[in-house]
Amino acid sequence: MGDSNSSLSPIFQVTSPYGNNLHHNENVTHGQFAFTTSEAGNYLACFWIGRKHQEDVGLTIGLDWKIGIAAKDWESVAKKEKLQGMELELMKLEGAVQAIHDNLKYLKNREEEMREVSEKTNARVAWFSLMSLGVCIVVSVLQLWHLRRYFERKKLI
Repeated sequence: MGDSNSSLSPIFQVTSPYGNNLHHNENVTHGQFAFTTSEAGNYLACFWIGRKHQEDVGLTIGLDWKIGIAAKDWESVAKKEKLQGMELELMKLEGAVQAIHDNLKYLKNREEEMREVSEKTNARVAWFSLMSLGVCIVVSVLQLWHLRRYFERKKLI
């Protein structure tokens, strides 16, 4: 967050898809926050200003939202594991490959679920079509029977 003014009270909050408050911070002028998701869905980041006085003041917000492997703090990993140059790059590439692999597994599972839904829907449509055809045939036979009886009673046949 940019301009720091005494009349402003900037507030930052991150909320999960089910309404759980993941982060809430008041009087924020700058900072960093990271979290690991446990719920699937859209996460909401809210920024607002609580004004202490009625005056027109500008506020600039800079946001760098990273997800997945891009959000990992590689400098702390390098310091912790005492990695340098090529080792760190290989670890980054390994993380990227793992993220791609996990994403492909997720997409494969979703494709299987969608295929099952599609097959069930096709089976239901086929049964509905057969039932509709059966009802049409039964109604046609009943109409022919009724018309035949009607014309026989009127002695037209």
